[in-house]
Amino acid sequence: MTNLTSLTTSQLRSIIAIKEQIEALQGQIDSIAGGEGEIPSPSSVDPTKKHRRSAAVRTRMAAAQQARWARVKGETATPKAAKKKDRRSSPAVRAKLAAAARARWARVRAEGKTTL
Repeated sequence: MTNLTSLTTSQLRSIIAIKEQIEALQGQIDSIAGGEGEIPSPSSVDPTKKHRRSAAVRTRMAAAQQARWARVKGETATPKAAKKKDRRSSPAVRAKLAAAARARWARVRAEGKTTL
């Protein structure tokens, strides 16, 4: 900050005028805000607190959203998704595939190649 002793009187007068304007504007803000004092700045609000919805509320929100999409798509009801079928190969199928791969590589090696 500037040393006040090195300022001229005209500079000091302009500083005082600006401070008075700031105070007048602050008074207007207080009157608009209901005279409850200062408006909390964003930095004064606790940033660690978050508004979290309960599981029940999230479930209701999800159901409502599904109903909205059903109306958009023209469906009357939202059917529950069926459990996905297990798409893994059986051990017998995997054994067949492994045997075929071994036979294929045996032929490749017999021809003297190193790649398919």
